[in-house]
Amino acid sequence: MKPNTRLFSLSALTLCCITASSSLVRAESYLWPEFRGAGKQGHAIAENIPLQWSESKNLAWKVKTTVSGWASPVVSTDSIILAGAKDKDGKLSLHIASHNLSDGSLIWETQVFVPESSTIKKRHKKNSYSSSTPILADEKIYAHFGHLGTCALDLKSGSILWKRVIEYPPVHGNGGSPALVDGMLVFSADGAEDPAVYALDAQTGETVWKTPRESSARKKFSFSTPLVIETNGQKQIISPGSGMVGAYAPDDGSLLWQVRYGEGYSVVPRPILSHEMLFIGTGYDRPKVLGIRVPQEKGDLTDTHIAWETRRSAPNTPSMIVVEDALYFVSDGGILSCVNPHDGKVHWSERLGGNYSASPIAIDDRIYFVSEEGMVNVVAADTAELNVLAKNDLKERSLASPAAFNNTLLLRTQDHLWKIVASSK
Repeated sequence: MKPNTRLFSLSALTLCCITASSSLVRAESYLWPEFRGAGKQGHAIAENIPLQWSESKNLAWKVKTTVSGWASPVVSTDSIILAGAKDKDGKLSLHIASHNLSDGSLIWETQVFVPESSTIKKRHKKNSYSSSTPILADEKIYAHFGHLGTCALDLKSGSILWKRVIEYPPVHGNGGSPALVDGMLVFSADGAEDPAVYALDAQTGETVWKTPRESSARKKFSFSTPLVIETNGQKQIISPGSGMVGAYAPDDGSLLWQVRYGEGYSVVPRPILSHEMLFIGTGYDRPKVLGIRVPQEKGDLTDTHIAWETRRSAPNTPSMIVVEDALYFVSDGGILSCVNPHDGKVHWSERLGGNYSASPIAIDDRIYFVSEEGMVNVVAADTAELNVLAKNDLKERSLASPAAFNNTLLLRTQDHLWKIVASSK
């Protein structure tokens, strides 16, 4: 299936021979099927999303969630799928829950894993036991909980189709979401040692290939979500890890090319593709944003393909977004920057306020940023200045990235799921 270029029309995210691959994820079937949407870049096909809302204005419903975690909601035609955890009497269990899109009611909930206490490691205070966003495809749910397990469920019934545990030594818990490509579920297993990229058969959960990372970084752990692109008819799995970003061949996992960035570790942001460039964050301790020309060549391209880089207010956690020929990114500490994607020149960099982990989404010429404190800032896509159109206080902690489609905005906070729809009054 050819990529649906309509998904990227607002920000020129497809350019002739270089595209973000949408195989196995059909926008017409699922309203928001994975982390950052059907286009994987945070762009929503939506209209009439309100600028402002409250408990009494433009709120269709707000329901208490039965599971906790920072996985983003994913949406089929009539249901919302949440991954989450329960911790009862010191016993951790991992779950998938399905909510009715029309009223938020719980349709079903399935317990998928009960990890042994010895496998539950210390996690970062910003992390949860369920921070990886599921994927919807072919009437199935693919859910990933890092080293605690990966599984597939039937979308309608919640019955478990297969499950698998791939053990590796995590640091700070789990975070990166998987990607689907050519019938495979691909994710990184970047733990304290022996980091690798895995591909599992989406039908059975069996390992198709495992590729060790080629990185000399001292700290091996990272949490990034892969991005599948296609250049000159060849698919590539772009997966940042500690000290390097690599492009892997889907058929056998071989490393096609890499760009190194030293000792960067705990890399979280999902890559962005636009303007024949890849934009990535390099992680701690001093994050950078890199603009990398999408290579046609193979090998180590560190010295030839980095077009530009900047340390100015670079994010450790939130992914970036391109809207109307500008790249936007917010630092974890709340500095929002607007830069030229071609050369990295900073148009402006201003304090938005708050702290950030969630990745932004774009709806037409507006960008929605959700702070950890639960403030949703609606910002105009404007290269001249920071223009905050509205602020909406959810009054509850939030580290989950939002979802948007048609006339609906979905938000997940610590204890609730919100559906925002413009009032007909």
